[in-house]
Amino acid sequence: MNRKRRNRRSGFTLLELMIVLIILVGLIAMVGPRLLGSQQKADIRTAEVQIGNLASALKMYVVDMKVFPATEDGLEALLQAPDDERLARKWAGPYIDGTKLPIDPWGNEFQYEYDVAEGSSDSERPDFPRISSAGPDSQAGTDDDIANRPADGEEESDIMDTETTTL
Repeated sequence: MNRKRRNRRSGFTLLELMIVLIILVGLIAMVGPRLLGSQQKADIRTAEVQIGNLASALKMYVVDMKVFPATEDGLEALLQAPDDERLARKWAGPYIDGTKLPIDPWGNEFQYEYDVAEGSSDSERPDFPRISSAGPDSQAGTDDDIANRPADGEEESDIMDTETTTL
């Protein structure tokens, strides 16, 4: 018997694969930047929320201790009782969940600064502490830093206000 063999095509040709690949690369080129921009916005918002949570924990700390932790004590004061026995009796912490301080979305520790305003008496309310993240570039003192209030000498633009923001 004389059989005609049919040449059945199985799979794709190289040209078809290249066309599909070019289409996919084009779609990724159009959609990719939008997705990356959304991720950066989400990371910034996450850092703002974390700063707000730390500010709320500091407010609870002040209720018990009557003063914010010193810059030297930093945010660790929210996790560990003071060494001074008299102050340790007032401490009702830890004021945040977990055994470690949170880190920002870029893997850096939050910075804490608290200096009592000069000339203020104990009866006057001192400025709220500054809590900040170095931001996406992981370098403090640049334009992309995220903080609850401006640093000394810095303008108030693009600074979140955790004292009036409710979470």
